[in-house]
Amino acid sequence: MNHSSERLWTSSFITLTLCNLLLFMGLQMTLSTLPAYAEGTLQASSVQVSLVTSLFALSAIASRLFSGKAMEKGGRNLLIFLGLAVSITAVIGYYWAGSILALLLLRMLFGIGFGMASTAFPTMASDIIPIRRMGEGMGYFGLSTSLAMSAGPLIGLSLLQGPGFGSLLISTAAALVLILPLSYRLTRKLPAHHKEPAAPPVAEIRGGTFRRLFIPCLLNFLLSVSYGGLLGFLALYGAEAHLEHIAYFFLFNAVAIVVVRPLSGKIYDRFGPPALLIPGSLFIVAGLLQLSFASSTAALFPAALCYGIGFGSMQPALQTWMIQSVEPRQRGTANGMFFNSLDLGVAIGTMILGSIALYTSFGVMYRYSALAPVLLLLIYTTLLIAKRYNRQKPAPKNSTSHSVAK
Repeated sequence: MNHSSERLWTSSFITLTLCNLLLFMGLQMTLSTLPAYAEGTLQASSVQVSLVTSLFALSAIASRLFSGKAMEKGGRNLLIFLGLAVSITAVIGYYWAGSILALLLLRMLFGIGFGMASTAFPTMASDIIPIRRMGEGMGYFGLSTSLAMSAGPLIGLSLLQGPGFGSLLISTAAALVLILPLSYRLTRKLPAHHKEPAAPPVAEIRGGTFRRLFIPCLLNFLLSVSYGGLLGFLALYGAEAHLEHIAYFFLFNAVAIVVVRPLSGKIYDRFGPPALLIPGSLFIVAGLLQLSFASSTAALFPAALCYGIGFGSMQPALQTWMIQSVEPRQRGTANGMFFNSLDLGVAIGTMILGSIALYTSFGVMYRYSALAPVLLLLIYTTLLIAKRYNRQKPAPKNSTSHSVAK
C-alpha cells in the first residue's frame, strides 16, 4: 500500500480547508445580520426580511447550474477568482444600499459570486482526499463550513451591535480578500488546467446519478429548513424574547460542532449514514424546542449544544453519502446538488417560517420548524425499513436468475 497516497493533512488540503472557512465566514457574517439591518434601518417588512436570505439562496442555486458546466470544461480557476471578485463587489456595495430594493439586488449579485466559488472548493476537496478516508476527510473539510456557519453569525452580530454596520462590511470583505492569495497558491500546486472528466450522457444522469442523489438531497433540504429559520430570524427572536445575548447561541453551537465533527467522520466510515442521521435528527428537534422556550442566556446553552451536535454530524454525512454515490467524474454534480438543496432549504425555510412568524411569534415559529427534522427522520427510517424488508424478501423458488448480490 502506498502510504503517501493515504495522507489526508497535506498542504493543499489545509489551504483548501482554510479557503472554504473564509468563504463561508464571509457569507455567514452577513447572512444573519442583514435581515436585522434591513428591518431596523431600511424598515423592511417580515416578507422583505425573508427575501434578503431567500433571494441570495436562489441566485446561488442558479449560479451553480452554470458553475457545474464550467467545472466540466476546465473553468475551475475562473470560477474561483471571478466568484470572489463578484462577492467582494457586492459586499462593498451593501454600504451604499439606501433602499430594500438595492439591498435585494446586491444579495442576488452576492449569491451569483458565492455560487461560483462554493462549487469549486468542495469538488477540489473530493479530488484531494484519499478514497478510503473520504468520510473522515469530508468531515474535517465540512468542519470549516459548519464552524463558519456558527462562528460567522456570532462575529457578525457582535460587530453589528458594537462598532456598527461599516465595521461588519470591512471585516466581511477582508475575509473574502484573504482567499485570493491562498487560492492563487493552491491553484499553482494543483494541475493548472484541472478539468472534470467528460459529463455522462443525459440518459445516464437521469436514470442513475439524479436518482441516487435524490434522497440525500431531500434530507439535506429538510435539514436546511430549520437552519434558515436560525439565520433569518434569530436576532429578531432575541429582541422579541428579551434575550440580550442571543448571539451566544452561535457560540455554543460552534463548540458542539467542533467537538462532534472529527468523531462523526470516523463514525460514518465505520457505520454509515444511519448512525449519524437518526440520532442527529433527534438532537435537532430537541435543540429547536428548547430554543423556542428559552427565557435566559443560560437556556440557550443546551439548545445550541443539541442543535450543534445534530447539525454538525448530519451535514457532512449527507455530503459524503452523495459523493460516494456517484462516479469520480460526477463529484462536481454531487457537490452542486448538495449545496443547491441546502440553499433551497434555507430559501424556502425563511419564506415559510417568516410567514408563520408574521401571524404568530418567533417562538412559535421555531416550534413549527422542528417539524422539518421530524419529517426527515420519518422519511429516512421508512426507507431503511423498506430496504431491510426487500433484502430479507426470499427469491422466487422457481428461478435462480433473480438472485441479487448483497
